[in-house]
Amino acid sequence: MNMQEAAEYADKVLDETFVGIEPEVQWSHGPTTTGGCDVTRRRTVMTVISDGRRGSFLGVVDRLWRKGGYAIKAINSDREFPAIYAQTRRGFGVSLSIGGEGQAFFEVDSPCVEKSEVADSTSKPTGPAFEGEFIPRPNVHSDFWSAEVS
Repeated sequence: MNMQEAAEYADKVLDETFVGIEPEVQWSHGPTTTGGCDVTRRRTVMTVISDGRRGSFLGVVDRLWRKGGYAIKAINSDREFPAIYAQTRRGFGVSLSIGGEGQAFFEVDSPCVEKSEVADSTSKPTGPAFEGEFIPRPNVHSDFWSAEVS
């Protein structure tokens, strides 16, 4: 597998994850980075995930990843900034972390693969495309994910 193939696999992992999140959230591409033999794809969720829904959001993703055969490596249960870390059967690291104002960040890191050029993702974001721009804090309201519940 080369870096482009690894990037495409990372996109597939992210696409499958987002298809499984109900109700749907809006997301934008984060930066793709490459190292000497690895690639990282990122997505930033533009839908506000409220304090009361963060646990549910992580739970949905946890179940999706376990159902997909991913090994859950660690869970950060911090109330304000929770996160979940997993690994695919192909050795890719997958993470979901919640940042400021309830913004969710997804990241897929490849293992070391054959060096190659890496093209931009062909996955179409469900939110605005911030290509080369600063990605703002979440600003999309969801009747479910943004709801204040206790």
